[in-house]
Amino acid sequence: MPGYFMGMVHGIKDEATFGAYHDVAVPIIEAAGGKMVWFSQDIQAADGDWAPMAMVLFEFESSEQAHKWYNSPEYQAVIGQRLSSTDSNTVFINVE
Repeated sequence: MPGYFMGMVHGIKDEATFGAYHDVAVPIIEAAGGKMVWFSQDIQAADGDWAPMAMVLFEFESSEQAHKWYNSPEYQAVIGQRLSSTDSNTVFINVE
């Protein structure tokens, strides 16, 4: 079964650092077998207090592969750039 990783950006604190993160992180994700399913900056909440400014969904062959990528030394070396430059949340999504 595929595994998914979703990122939600609620605000950007440092455009330059986030841009540098994006430029490095996407190739790391792709090298680990991740494929971008969709990206959107046009998000409209149906209800609740939830309004990210951007969302992205990556698909991996399995949940294990998604976790392996996330915990890899390559990704862990750059994740601090995202954490310091954005207000964001990420989740793993398991499909059965």
